[in-house]
Amino acid sequence: MAKSDEPITIKKYANRRLYNTGTSTYVTLEDLATMVKAGENFVVYDAKSGEEITRSVLAQIIFEQENKEGQNLLPINFLRQLIRFYGDSMQMMVPRYLEVSLESFTREQEKMRQQMAQAFGVNVPSFGPMEEQVRRNMEMFQKTFSMFTPFARPPGKDAPSSGGPGESGKPAASSSEDIDALKRQIEEMQRKIDKISDKD
Repeated sequence: MAKSDEPITIKKYANRRLYNTGTSTYVTLEDLATMVKAGENFVVYDAKSGEEITRSVLAQIIFEQENKEGQNLLPINFLRQLIRFYGDSMQMMVPRYLEVSLESFTREQEKMRQQMAQAFGVNVPSFGPMEEQVRRNMEMFQKTFSMFTPFARPPGKDAPSSGGPGESGKPAASSSEDIDALKRQIEEMQRKIDKISDKD
C-alpha cells in the first residue's frame, strides 16, 4: 500500500486513549514515538472539542522518553534556560532558532557518524564537530540579538528612555516594525547557518 502524503489523524478521547484512524486501532504514546522515528506524519485532535493537540502530545512523548533510564537527551541546564525564555521578550525567536539548529544538525549527522567511525572504529560520540557547529550557531544567534536594537544593544550604548524618542530625536519604532525587523533578522540568520552547513 502506497504511503500517503496526508498526515494520519489520531484522536484522543477523554479516557486519554489514542485512536489511530488510519489503522482503526488504539495506540499508545510509545506507538506514536515509533511512528515519529519511522518518519510517519500524524496530527492529534481532541475527540470531543476537535482542537488540534499535536504539540502537547509530542511533548508528552518527550517526557516519557526522558523518564526512561539512559534515554535522556535534554541537559538540565538546557531545560532551565528554555524555561527562562517563556514570557521573555526573545521568546518568539527561540522556536525558529531551535528548529534551524536541529535541521542543521540533522543534515550533518551522517557526516558526523562517518567521522566518528573513522576516528574510533566504533560508534563512540565525537563532540568536536558538533560543538563547533553549535558554537557557530550560538555566535550567529547572539550577533542577531546585538543587531536588533529594540531588544539588545551593544555594550556602551545607552538606550533611550522607555516610550520616548531616542538620541536622534526620532520616535521609537512601532511594534509592527519591530516584528518585521525581527523576522528579517531570523531569515538572515537561517541563510547564514545554511551557508555554513553547505561549506562543511
